[in-house]
Amino acid sequence: MSLGYQIIAISPDRPEKLKAGPKIKDVKYRLLSDSDAALAKALGLAYRVDDELNQKYIGFGIDLEEASGEKHHILPVPAAFLVGMDGTIKFEYIDPNYKERIHPQLLLRAAEVALEEQK
Repeated sequence: MSLGYQIIAISPDRPEKLKAGPKIKDVKYRLLSDSDAALAKALGLAYRVDDELNQKYIGFGIDLEEASGEKHHILPVPAAFLVGMDGTIKFEYIDPNYKERIHPQLLLRAAEVALEEQK
C-alpha cells in the first residue's frame, strides 16, 4: 500500500557503516547519518551513554566510537515523526526505552489519519 509518504531513517552510525549494513527488503526508504548527533540534539532526543554503560556495550561488541566515528558517546532516543508537506509535525512517537519501537500498524494508521485530515 502506498500513501505517498517518503520514509527517511536517521542513524547515529557514520555513513560508511550505513553503506555496509543490512538492507530491509521490500521497504523503500532513505537512510541518513547523524553521526555527530546534531539532529538528535536539535530535536532534544540526544542522550550521553555514561562510561560504565559504554564499557558494557563494548563487552557486547558494540563500539559507539567506531560506529559513529565520534568520541561523544551520544545516542538518540528512538522516535518516529510524520511531517506534513508544510513542515509541521503531524504525529510523533518518542519512547526513551530503546527496546520499545513504534508498532508499524500504529504508524500506518497515524499516516492514514494525517492524510484524511488534509482533505
